[in-house]
Amino acid sequence: MKKITMFLYSIIAYLIAFASILFWIASVSGLIPEISIDREPTLPPLTAILNNLLLITLFGVQHSVMARKWFKDFFTHYFPKPVERSTFVLVSGLLLFNLVFQWQPLGGVIWEISPESPLYYITYVCFFLGWAILFISSFLINHFDLFGLRHTFLELRNKPYTELKFRISAFYKYVRHPLYFGMLLGMWATPNMTLTHLAFAVAISIYVVIGTYFEERDLVRAFGEKYRSYQARIPMLLPIPKWKKTKGGISGKQSGVRKQNTYS
Repeated sequence: MKKITMFLYSIIAYLIAFASILFWIASVSGLIPEISIDREPTLPPLTAILNNLLLITLFGVQHSVMARKWFKDFFTHYFPKPVERSTFVLVSGLLLFNLVFQWQPLGGVIWEISPESPLYYITYVCFFLGWAILFISSFLINHFDLFGLRHTFLELRNKPYTELKFRISAFYKYVRHPLYFGMLLGMWATPNMTLTHLAFAVAISIYVVIGTYFEERDLVRAFGEKYRSYQARIPMLLPIPKWKKTKGGISGKQSGVRKQNTYS
């Protein structure tokens, strides 16, 4: 019964987290005004900015703290280990809902592309491409491990949890964190960039850079020279080829390997 309860818990956590991502995408798309972050401002600018800073800080701190090994050890000292990942996913989903829903609009327009322009549709192609890259990357990692379902499913089947292997895989030959690249592309590719959207995109970008820094430290500790070699050859967030000096001049881009199981 306990194992079934843990598995059901992980399913609920997964559904909440997945719904929060869909809500986030819809809110920044500009296609559904009722849930768009670009509502009319209701707070003074300074109050709105402080509110938004608090929201993104809370979201970022939760991700970074709960992803660290010392926190996982602390959590599993008091709670069953198979639900550790699902708990991270559940809290992340709730905080993402809170971040998007409570994000305060600031007004103002940075750029606006007319629907009559081909660039309008090109921008939306990039928008949806970014989010598609994010979802595809999650399956390349192992979607159900990333969202905690594999942990409790193996427990339900009385099988020990096994870490996923470090291997070459599709997008990861070109960028070490394609999931984050897709997220950033989806955030920045918009035909109507308001001050509200710009603040959101900048905040998410800062969070991604900081979170990736801590994640990379964990990966280096886990895989040592193998991951350092990967870092040296493959760009971190943008799929811009790295160029390496050789005795005969400059060599082209390199291919690499990656870790399957990321937590930040």
